[in-house]
Amino acid sequence: MRFMVIVKATPESEKEGALPDPQLLLEMGKYNEELSKAGVLLALDGLHPSSKGARVKFSGKSRTVVDGPFTEAKELIAGFSILQVKSLEEAIEWVKRAPNCNPGSDSEVEIRQIFEMEDLASVLSEEQIQHKVAKRAELPNQTANK
Repeated sequence: MRFMVIVKATPESEKEGALPDPQLLLEMGKYNEELSKAGVLLALDGLHPSSKGARVKFSGKSRTVVDGPFTEAKELIAGFSILQVKSLEEAIEWVKRAPNCNPGSDSEVEIRQIFEMEDLASVLSEEQIQHKVAKRAELPNQTANK
């Protein structure tokens, strides 16, 4: 099972030019090395503040672009990782070992299971599933079924 671990943004991480604390980077590096050595880490990255991003709003056939920054930091993402583990419980145990990305304050990390093609068997034919699996395998850096 694959899970996306979503690190929520904070007002501090949303500041223009904000960079993580060097000590936090060292702690995160050690933690990420543990994940990697255990063979559960598939991907990870941090994100620039929302001021460097945009949102595209869909309304029927209309598309509207809204430039960042976005006001609610607690609804934004500062970074993510993708873990391949046996269960949600195992993902939770790994996340509980992570350093607090917002030392001295409360922070929250969300864990969400990623759909696999077999999860869609009730709505897709076997042919459609195999087609999607083949197309996914063509993508660079694909993390499914590794």
